[in-house]
Amino acid sequence: MIPRVWKSAAITAFVPILLVAARPAYAQAQQPAASSSPWSFDVGIGWDDVISGNINSSGIGQINNQAVVITSNSFEDVYGTGLHLRFGGGYALNDVTEVTATFVFQSSEADEITPMGDIGVSNLYGKYTDYQTFGLDMGLRRYMNLSSSLRLYGEGAVGVGFIDETDVTLVAPSANLSGDASDFYDQTAALGLGASFGVLYQTGGRTGFYGELGLRWMSGMAEIDDLAGTGLEDINNKSSRWTLPLTGGVRFRF
Repeated sequence: MIPRVWKSAAITAFVPILLVAARPAYAQAQQPAASSSPWSFDVGIGWDDVISGNINSSGIGQINNQAVVITSNSFEDVYGTGLHLRFGGGYALNDVTEVTATFVFQSSEADEITPMGDIGVSNLYGKYTDYQTFGLDMGLRRYMNLSSSLRLYGEGAVGVGFIDETDVTLVAPSANLSGDASDFYDQTAALGLGASFGVLYQTGGRTGFYGELGLRWMSGMAEIDDLAGTGLEDINNKSSRWTLPLTGGVRFRF
């Protein structure tokens, strides 16, 4: 689950947005200077809520000459809500269209113990390492002006994310099985697709606060066949996932 300190930081980032959203619609802000650059920079923090995807699939096989039944586990079962950080820049093609390049960091802490199924007469448990990815998205953002200070926008992006290696330790107390952390997924370069909608409040000539809700898909990780010969080789070959990132931050135009 996401650490409390990160949740507090994300909530803090949203406070200015909620305050300005409560202002009357006629509130006016200074307009960017005519000589201002088309370049912008923004940074945001929030969290990812996993809505779809399995970290492991189900399967039937043998380990140590004992029958094994593996049950599927979703990313939400193992990781829950994770940290989402983003920073990047944009270039305005005109008053309402902007091309963007954004670095995205996602991190989710694994729960202590995950039920994995059964081996012989014993329950089987697993301990996953944390899920972390760092990538770059290229996108196109379109604005709609509600007032001189308030703008809605939508954005679509495509990119690549580099996902850290994922290991899992299998433990079955009654079957006297306690395995060291074994490779489950290799370090992976994965395809990322995303769409988001947000609101930007321009507090001054060049600085604004934004809140954004998105939908993000990451392709599957590269499986490692540590379970070759057990009949369980396919439990780690479907690992794409969908997340719902919610972020808030600051956008600065040069």
